[in-house]
Amino acid sequence: MKKFTREELEQYNGSDPSKPVYFAYRGKVYNATESPLFTEGMHFEHPTGCDLTEHLDDAPHGEEVLGELPVVGEYEE
Repeated sequence: MKKFTREELEQYNGSDPSKPVYFAYRGKVYNATESPLFTEGMHFEHPTGCDLTEHLDDAPHGEEVLGELPVVGEYEE
């Protein structure tokens, strides 16, 4: 499985339409490209291309919703 650094993950923030949209959560990197909840690199006020672990603690849902997204790698800080 591909390992992503912070710098590599930042390249998948939705600003380049030719690249997929990724974010990290608890050491895994998820592909949110096909999710209608991630538009133009944003999930409500949360940007993609970064680690969203801390933000999910404040979300109105749990991590079970991530089961719908493909895991494409591992995140290394």
